[in-house]
Amino acid sequence: MTYTDHFLHADDVIAHLNSIVPSITDPLLLPKYVGFVSVAAVTVYELAMKDIFIDFARKKHKVLGNFTEAYFDRINGRIKLKIIKEDYIGKFGRKYQIKFQKNIEKKSKEYLQINHRDIRSSYANLITWRNEFAHEGIINSTTTYDEVIKAYEDGKEVIHCLAESMTR
Repeated sequence: MTYTDHFLHADDVIAHLNSIVPSITDPLLLPKYVGFVSVAAVTVYELAMKDIFIDFARKKHKVLGNFTEAYFDRINGRIKLKIIKEDYIGKFGRKYQIKFQKNIEKKSKEYLQINHRDIRSSYANLITWRNEFAHEGIINSTTTYDEVIKAYEDGKEVIHCLAESMTR
């Protein structure tokens, strides 16, 4: 299983919701779907991220792979960019932090020119929306369903940058 296989879970949920959401007329119900999609999206990001780090560590050494698997068993949504770079990638060395920073800057610049959206902002927003919905019960009334879908697609690019960075 590759890390991108995890995206299929959220992609399937979104594909199903795309057939339902246009027919919803209750303006109080629509924001709940934003929360629901953000939870699904961040969950698959977390699972993909775990696989990236565990696969990387296993390729380095079996014991490191076992340790990494145990370590990442408890990240529980702690996947903000700063945490990824400093806490997670940092454990594997400065070389990988620099690689990630370069990859994310390059991809962000390219993506912004083509799509007019910043992958880092989209990724951060999605995590914020998820945390507010899942932990605080806050229903985001300013973000649309289409915006959360775009943020999810944008955020995938951050995960791809991580995967590209965690190679020998």
